Amino acid sequence: MVVRRRPQRGHRYTESPILELALQGWRSRMVGLLLMAAFLVLLMRAFYLQVINNDFLQEKGDSRYLRDIEISASRGKVTDRNGDMLAVSTPMRSIWAIPSDARTMSGEQKRQLAELVELKPRELDARLASEKNFVFVKRQVPPQVAEQIAALKLPGIHQEKEYRRFYPAGEMTAHLVGFTGVDDKGLEGVELAFQQALLGRAGARTVIRDRRGNIIEDVGATRPPRDGSDVVLAIDSKIQYLAYSHLKATVTESKAKGGGVVVLDTRTGEILALVNWPTYNPNNRARLSGEQLRNRAVTDTFEPGSTLKPFTVALGLEKGKYRYDTVVDVSPGRINIGRAVISDVHPHKELTVAQIVQKSSNVGTTKMALSMPPEAMWEMFDNLGFGKSPQLGFPGEVGGRLRAWKNWRPIEQATMSYGHGISMSLIQLARAYTVFARDGDIVPASLLRVDAPAVRGQPVFSAQTARELRAMLELVVMPGGTALKAAVPGYRVGGKTGTAHKLEGGVYANKYIASFVGIAPISNPRLVVAVMIDEPSAGQYYGGQIAGPVFSGVMGGALRTLGVPPDAPVQVAALNEDKGRM
Repeated sequence: MVVRRRPQRGHRYTESPILELALQGWRSRMVGLLLMAAFLVLLMRAFYLQVINNDFLQEKGDSRYLRDIEISASRGKVTDRNGDMLAVSTPMRSIWAIPSDARTMSGEQKRQLAELVELKPRELDARLASEKNFVFVKRQVPPQVAEQIAALKLPGIHQEKEYRRFYPAGEMTAHLVGFTGVDDKGLEGVELAFQQALLGRAGARTVIRDRRGNIIEDVGATRPPRDGSDVVLAIDSKIQYLAYSHLKATVTESKAKGGGVVVLDTRTGEILALVNWPTYNPNNRARLSGEQLRNRAVTDTFEPGSTLKPFTVALGLEKGKYRYDTVVDVSPGRINIGRAVISDVHPHKELTVAQIVQKSSNVGTTKMALSMPPEAMWEMFDNLGFGKSPQLGFPGEVGGRLRAWKNWRPIEQATMSYGHGISMSLIQLARAYTVFARDGDIVPASLLRVDAPAVRGQPVFSAQTARELRAMLELVVMPGGTALKAAVPGYRVGGKTGTAHKLEGGVYANKYIASFVGIAPISNPRLVVAVMIDEPSAGQYYGGQIAGPVFSGVMGGALRTLGVPPDAPVQVAALNEDKGRM
């Protein structure tokens, strides 16, 4: 008989302790709760991202197909006072690529592209080998070339509009106007000084692009570009050309290292011309040197020499120590100050104050200077703007060197009276001479056109002193003066020559700077012209011989250009012209 056992409750299907799974009840409940909590956290995170704050996911999605395309703004124009164009932006194209797509081009397509953008095939391959999503192939491509590239329908090659700066006046205004870089930002001259006004503001448009960079549609609002503001300079292109041509010819003929010319309107302080030599072509800057880039008239300083003597004489008149006809003993043509000796090129026994200017006497100027306190001379130089930046807003402008009067020794006061031991730029020297043209007051020099008939200046000398100095300066270009070649037919002119040794390494070298600064017409001054020739080496080096003829040519042409009526009798003008050829 078979006996069957009834299964008991709680029977285990295996009695093996290895296979037995025994989990306490509280642990199973904890695992369940943790899984539910994790699920709730994920659910809340999903709700937060999808409903409350979906910017992150939206941004990630937009980054795959939305693009903001910059709409270039046209840089403002630079013109002269009469509206003649000096700098203008012309439309160009930039060629760019998505390297991963562009690498699918055939060898023939790459060859055609390289030829059109003037790159060697290996240079093009190097640019397309980039792992970036965007690389420039060539910037500032002419529109006609860009159209040829577009017609090839090359994969991964795209175009954008941009501008290139063009300078119609070329090297004639290079140092004044300056130039921009490939990104249309000013690097030199007015282009840098007025960068914010000229630049404008770029616009933007948002588009949908496919992975190949093709625009499918515009989305969102378009922000239009705001073109830059135009800058109207004070210069007159005709006078600028006169100054440029005369300076270039003289520097070449005299085998000089360089030079500069500045023309100022005495009524407003406007800079009607500013040129330097050597210069450069801003439209082709492939081979530029530091010498070519230097704006000598603004950034270089020099010791002005005898062109500073009229200011010392004017101070003597202003202080009441001397009169126009006061006689000064200058014999025997030299004076000892300590162990130093100051001498005249041509010795004289006695000279009037007017003759001290006419004959350019170092001894006479020194005696006048030493009869006055150093503080008075320093204050005069300071009021004339020496030792301070001219505040043109021009890149690299300098203030020159003017030491504090408390540190002056007698020999230093003496040498500064005739332009040694003090330095300045040509623009500072030209501006200082406006005190003689404007009856004793001085106005700021301006790069921009001044829309006013006259500007109020800061008094330095009395009107009587200024008028007497004008008469003395006129003697300089007359028989017996040092600058017969500076005379201008048809006009009464006056000025002062300067011939100064160059200071190199703290020692005066056997090299010279020849200069001349003058005003005209004497009867009603309208212009100041300052000329500086650096290291003439063709035999002559005196200011009257080298810089005087440049002044004559520039001043005469400028006065006629402005329609200033002649104020000299014809026979006097002819006499001075003949003597100027001597």
